[in-house]
Amino acid sequence: MSTVEANFGRVDESGNVFVIDSGEERLIGSQPEMTIEQAVALYTKRFQDIADQVRILEQRVKAKADPKSISKSADKLLTDLALPSALGDIAALRARVTAVKGSLTEALAESAAKHAEEVTAALSAREAIAVEAEKIAALDPQKVNYKSTSVKMTELFSAWQELQKNSIKLPKAKADEIWHRFSKARNTFDSHKRSYFAAADAAAKIGKQAKLDLVVKAEELVAKGADAVGPYKDLLAAWKALPKTKLKTDDAHWARFKAAGDSIYAAKGIKSAAEDVAYSANLAGKLALLEEAEKIDPSINLDSAKASMKSINSRWEKAGKVPREHIRSTDDRLKAIEAKIRKVEEELWRKSDPATIDRTNSLRSQLETQIGKLEAELETAKLSGDAAKVSKAQEALDTKKTWLEVVLANS
Repeated sequence: MSTVEANFGRVDESGNVFVIDSGEERLIGSQPEMTIEQAVALYTKRFQDIADQVRILEQRVKAKADPKSISKSADKLLTDLALPSALGDIAALRARVTAVKGSLTEALAESAAKHAEEVTAALSAREAIAVEAEKIAALDPQKVNYKSTSVKMTELFSAWQELQKNSIKLPKAKADEIWHRFSKARNTFDSHKRSYFAAADAAAKIGKQAKLDLVVKAEELVAKGADAVGPYKDLLAAWKALPKTKLKTDDAHWARFKAAGDSIYAAKGIKSAAEDVAYSANLAGKLALLEEAEKIDPSINLDSAKASMKSINSRWEKAGKVPREHIRSTDDRLKAIEAKIRKVEEELWRKSDPATIDRTNSLRSQLETQIGKLEAELETAKLSGDAAKVSKAQEALDTKKTWLEVVLANS
């Protein structure tokens, strides 16, 4: 024979190899250096390799592997089976692969729906991170707690990286849009943070110098001793008005400032103690004046009382200062005596006021007229023998007489 027949093809005596594919013979190669058996074995082996791939593809379908991956492998096999250089039932392999493709329709639809859900969930997770970052970035830069929000921003970035590492592939346009929002929020927050601490550092430097200036001024006041108490209080008020800082130098500056104040107040204490000793004699003189003043009775002779009080006031001023702990008590006693004299004087003036006298006389005249009428009514009631009328008339008469006594007593 000029050729050797093989299953699904043949090899001629020149080494040309032919396959019968879908009823048509097709040249698939030439192996003149081989024997016919070797050529058949070679191309049969190539067919078997493709058949093994088809078998594995079918096994993946039974194992319910990723239908999208199976479909991709099937498409490649169909391409490889278009004009394969293999000797065997190629049409049968194509049919098996085509059947696999057909069986994937429902699974591919389910996979696509699941993938869409996963994409939506992944985008939502990134969207939530971006929204949270935008909220932080929108906070008032002057009021935000940068310690806690910095930690939160770091957590959000770590969460984003974790999503990128474990997430499915997402639509680039949408993923990029969310990333740009997240990145912009982080940059805004970082900018606010840098500006805030830069301003805080600047203010701290100013505050540090201001406190040092106050320390120097306070230390200069120490030489003035007790006279420096007022100026030192002004420096203390200025210190308290400075912005709060947490500098390492704060404690040292305050210690120096306070030490200066302690020295000034110590000098003030020594001076006050010396003054108290010196003023003790003055206290004795003023206490004697108080005893003299407390004996004055303005109700007996107002003019004499006023003259005595004037003399006492003159001597009071000349008596000088008293120890601090006695200032208020002595002043209060003197003021009480002056108030008593004023009260008597005011009452006397009130009684001598023409308008008051006219009002009193008018009221007294009215009461006297009413009392006369009531006395007549009482006599009439007694003659009638009506006890109720007598009691009523007597009560009215007693009331008017009481009022008249009050008017007379204040006139």
